[in-house]
Amino acid sequence: MKKKIYITRQIPDIGPDMLRSVGHEVVVSEKDGVLTHTELITELNKHNPDAVLCLLTDHIDAEVYDAAPNAKIFANYAVGYGNLNIDDAMERGVTITNTPGVLTDTVAEHTIALILAVSNRIAEADRFTRAGKYEGWAPMLLLGTDLKGKTLGVLGAGRIGSRVAEIAHKGLGMDIMYFDIKENEFLNNELGAEYRSDAEDVLRDADVVTVHVPLLDSTRGMLNKEKLEIMKPGSILVNTSRGKVIDESALVDALKAGTIKRAALDVFEDEPELADGLAELDNVIITPHIASATEETRGKMSQMAARNIIDFLDGKEPANVVV
Repeated sequence: MKKKIYITRQIPDIGPDMLRSVGHEVVVSEKDGVLTHTELITELNKHNPDAVLCLLTDHIDAEVYDAAPNAKIFANYAVGYGNLNIDDAMERGVTITNTPGVLTDTVAEHTIALILAVSNRIAEADRFTRAGKYEGWAPMLLLGTDLKGKTLGVLGAGRIGSRVAEIAHKGLGMDIMYFDIKENEFLNNELGAEYRSDAEDVLRDADVVTVHVPLLDSTRGMLNKEKLEIMKPGSILVNTSRGKVIDESALVDALKAGTIKRAALDVFEDEPELADGLAELDNVIITPHIASATEETRGKMSQMAARNIIDFLDGKEPANVVV
């Protein structure tokens, strides 16, 4: 039976085309950008869809669910689902799905790219050269930091954190230390990693700290002023997980003071806004939430979100149910 699916923003064509190929009507937001909460509610009232494919930039709460009473599935085009109110969904019998797994390697590769770039001051050197400041080779010019033999501290040893650890150990010769709520046998057995049950131990001892925790009440602001101050002198901090895990203003202060030597961020506390002073710092690399932004991965995410909807509307259990 033909159903109507509303997509809150343009995504790669493979997903919408899949939905159309099985006979569903697909309506894609015509706005070039994020729908405001009010705009989203207006759109859902107007189209009354049977399913919604939403993005992590959409704030989905009780008002949004109620604006689409026939939509019993909200398929999130992301691994995380902190943008959706799960309790409100459960109260209304709405199924939430996500797109896990397909972006593991892509985000891990971006994380490694940031680690290499910030350690070797690549972005800083590029700006320096473009500005016409390069006057010839000099022995003390833009000295970076070697990674081989250094310790990578991984906060969150899930799919992405584990893959980052594997690349860093096998490809760069780094030692691995990690924190998670439980031990990871792969990291222990295959990489000889050290498990720490307290994140503070990783912060104190790692040369490079990479963050891969989900955004939960327990992780929101986990890297605050006090935690940043205990980081190993001269260390590097990288975050490709969720911006609200780090107190961004405190990070700016730590970078200015030299408590942390350098940082690289792909996510921010109040996206798309940056904390005051962050963009002016030379010892930080900032990328605009593009860790999963490859043609291949974004296409797979589109395909997975569409498949979740197709299966649900066919009366099947989607492969990636959150609740």
